[in-house]
Amino acid sequence: MRRIDSSGPVSILLADDDAQDRILTEEALRLSGFPNPMHHVENGEQLMRYLRREGEYADVEQFPWPGIILLDLNMPRKDGISCLREIRRDPALSTIPIVILSTSSQAEEIERSYDLGANSYICKPADFEVLVDRIRHFAGYWFDTVNLPLGR
Repeated sequence: MRRIDSSGPVSILLADDDAQDRILTEEALRLSGFPNPMHHVENGEQLMRYLRREGEYADVEQFPWPGIILLDLNMPRKDGISCLREIRRDPALSTIPIVILSTSSQAEEIERSYDLGANSYICKPADFEVLVDRIRHFAGYWFDTVNLPLGR
């Protein structure tokens, strides 16, 4: 949960259109023993509004700056690849770590994600216990091992 200044838990922003996947990811994080606050958006347009503090996401207390984004690739309105490309091109957003969390295990999707600047790529397993294990490893690395950049 460390940031460069060690100021509290890192907020996670989950961008995923599937309500069941969001619930399972949040539960897996809780079962992994990490108290990090998690917020979510349901599509790419909402993700970009959240990051730019536009409209309903203007309240920074209710919608804190994410220390990391968990990004699904297959979302309506604006897909994860388009969001990844847009975030990496924006100097105000480009340092946010982005972990792809997708059901796709296609080599082309994985390679394209890394080419566009994803920091990690995790395939969502069908089995919940495997998901908990993957989230535990994800959280251990990102919140206990690395120092994340300061939020805005």
